[in-house]
Amino acid sequence: MDLAERYPSLRFAWPRPGVLEISFQGEKLNAMDPPLHRALSQVWRDLEALPHLRAVLLRGEGGVFSAGGSFALIEEMRASRKALMRVLEEARDLVLGPLNFPRPVVAAVEKVAVGAGLALALSADIAVVGKKARLLDGHLRLGVAAGDHAVLLWPLLVGLAKAKYHLFLHEPLTGEEAERLGLVALAVEDEAVYGRALEVAEHLAKGPREALSHTKRALNHWLRTFLPHFELSLALEFLGFSGEELEEGLRALKEKREPQFP
Repeated sequence: MDLAERYPSLRFAWPRPGVLEISFQGEKLNAMDPPLHRALSQVWRDLEALPHLRAVLLRGEGGVFSAGGSFALIEEMRASRKALMRVLEEARDLVLGPLNFPRPVVAAVEKVAVGAGLALALSADIAVVGKKARLLDGHLRLGVAAGDHAVLLWPLLVGLAKAKYHLFLHEPLTGEEAERLGLVALAVEDEAVYGRALEVAEHLAKGPREALSHTKRALNHWLRTFLPHFELSLALEFLGFSGEELEEGLRALKEKREPQFP
């Protein structure tokens, strides 16, 4: 299988034996346009067919992880119900793909991880984050419910009180703060993110393949227990893409101001 041909939005490399590095480049700050969003949600099924793959390393190109879904992706959803339903399925697979993938997944999170970008980062088994990186869910600022990963992952990782605080107030976190709260596994100096993430991926690739896979599967049953909450939050989020609050949220983002919701 030619992954590069099948997924032209992604770059594939083998920096260490058994470690497949997947890098991606989107719009400004690696915001996910429709082809990139689709690729990052679908690639996991094809990766299972690679016999020598022992660990995956995710990174954004240009030293930036991802600012989330692009305006082009949102406009496509608003213009077509068919596109809306397709992107809903992609948003589900963007989270469940890494969670269900049988090999360990490491994310090298540099500069920013917002919205769908943060969903991808936190769905990895181990997120290595720059101490000054900016992490933000951002859905409520846009005027839609906090779906994607937030209702599934945040309460388990940081507790319900902190989850409500940061999701309701769209309060950003630095990588250092995220590590302290338990949202991410490891925060390092910004210039050391990729190197440390590669070290972690290489260490995992040398580990016992079957035992790691079984341990990941068992641990992630904690998350599977809450999949009904995830499905509800995802449905409510996408319901909001036809709402009036989204209109103001989009205008505010484009005009770089705080939204004034009716």
